[in-house]
Amino acid sequence: MEYPGFDGFLGNRASFMLDVVFLAMFVVVPVMGWSIYQVKCRQRYLLHKRVQLSIGLVLLIAVTLFEIDIRVNGWRERAAASPYYSEIWSVGLVNWSLWIHLIFAISSTVLWIFVIVQALRKFPSPPVPNEYGPRHKFWGMLAAVDLTMTALTGWIFYWLAFVATVG
Repeated sequence: MEYPGFDGFLGNRASFMLDVVFLAMFVVVPVMGWSIYQVKCRQRYLLHKRVQLSIGLVLLIAVTLFEIDIRVNGWRERAAASPYYSEIWSVGLVNWSLWIHLIFAISSTVLWIFVIVQALRKFPSPPVPNEYGPRHKFWGMLAAVDLTMTALTGWIFYWLAFVATVG
């Protein structure tokens, strides 16, 4: 079937950017965890800062390109072949999984911006521990858990909408 936009490369109904974001989260989540380990266990503050800023930049670019693709080409036509899809927004696992995913995606975006801005404002350069550290640790861990949930719910949505087939 012909879909609008560029087809993905993982052999299902997803678009190119859906495949990119789907796979990117398999890299982002472990790298984020590694970065947290580096600062928590090895006190490598500058490395943590650089990795987290890089993750933030990569996510900003990927999500921007993804949103442009979704706004221009849509996603519903590609998901329509799923047995879990419904045209009605309040029905179907695809729609419910998307709503749950969006809760995490939007909150993690807000949290990541907050954590990054506050860290840049309240830590010296190069970064060293200070009185803001405990707050940063709390909000940073909340943002990390939220991003992990964004990835998990995104993978579920992806499978329900673009991989699952009838029969």
